[in-house]
Amino acid sequence: MSKTEFENEFFQTLKEELVPAAGCTEPISLAFAGAKARELLGEIPEEITIRCSGNLIKNIRCVTVPNTGNLVGIEASILAGVVGGESDKGLEVITGINEEHLTLIHQLIAKKIVKIRLLDTPINLHYVLECKTQEQSCEIEVKNLHTNITRILLNGKTILEKETANHAFFGVETDRSFLTIERILNFVNEVDITKLKPILEPQVYYNMAIANEGFKRNFSVSIGPTILKHDSSIYGKMKAYTASASEARMSGCAMAVITNSGSGNQGLTTSIPVILYAQHKDLAEDDMYRALALSNLLTIYQKSFIGRLSAFCGAISAAVSSGAALTYIEGGSLEQIKMTIINALANVSGVVCDGAKPSCASKITTGLEAAFLSHFLAMDNHSYNPFSGILQKDADETISAIGKMANQGMRETDKVILNIMIEK
Repeated sequence: MSKTEFENEFFQTLKEELVPAAGCTEPISLAFAGAKARELLGEIPEEITIRCSGNLIKNIRCVTVPNTGNLVGIEASILAGVVGGESDKGLEVITGINEEHLTLIHQLIAKKIVKIRLLDTPINLHYVLECKTQEQSCEIEVKNLHTNITRILLNGKTILEKETANHAFFGVETDRSFLTIERILNFVNEVDITKLKPILEPQVYYNMAIANEGFKRNFSVSIGPTILKHDSSIYGKMKAYTASASEARMSGCAMAVITNSGSGNQGLTTSIPVILYAQHKDLAEDDMYRALALSNLLTIYQKSFIGRLSAFCGAISAAVSSGAALTYIEGGSLEQIKMTIINALANVSGVVCDGAKPSCASKITTGLEAAFLSHFLAMDNHSYNPFSGILQKDADETISAIGKMANQGMRETDKVILNIMIEK
């Protein structure tokens, strides 16, 4: 099979964005830096100061940190990494925490060694961690990506400093400006599946495993069984299992998921509905992987304009992509895939992110409901007119416009949401 256009860039992009994470990625990012700090110092610090961007504070404040006995928040996130983390595991940094570690974490919490400050920065994912012992100190700065350490100071000396990517796509390694809906579809249809399958197989295994776990156990409000009680169709099942997976990880389930664009919820919403629908349709495995690739790349495409964190709910972008993948599975044309995207973004482009928490599962359900409706409309060749509201002349320009709204227009919304959350 001949090489498809931008094949290397597509593969590199998928490899960068589809990575495993155990727990919500924002608290796990702080745990990662905490583990790195302890490794540099060779001992547990006595004083810790964390300066975080507002989006990080918003996304860590209410989510349970895995393997910590239901501890919540920034302090617990850092200390979990400091005490029991292994930075070489990336976003699976605290999978090895044991009872001895937990005892020490609680002791350090009682000593109140962590001070939390708001970092004045235009970057949504940005923090500086400072750790001190009696004789040593280190400072670690992370920007744009959850494990992207851009600067390390050890005892006042710079031992690492690097520039973030020069292009405008939020610090990712591969410039995403080559992405369009048509190029994504061409790649998906033409790519050698034997090269694609190894990248996507872990997503099927990991994400369906936590979906089943979330459905079996009583996390938060047990959203999955409630959905299926009232809607036993395949569409109800797709909503129920995807929402259950999110509910589980937001409630502290330690099972890893394969993320998309830095988010576990986006990874779940991008993949689980597509996998379940492919199974329902008895789709050949190769065709399922092509549909999964389409869904993942469409989510990455949308998020390349929005950035890692914003006041725009990223699960909506992922749900839009899943809806487009359903249209693909049903034999929809390029134009019908674009219709699905346009119809969905005309509907739910106003869902805000008020931080990571179990109720994210409900927002996923809302996004998928809109995506399914958009798919039905598109298969009947119905689409909203260009320049209706925020819609532009085509789907690609609409994706760009939504990104501009989310990344620029909703900055003040982000600040107001954060202020509401932290007011006493």
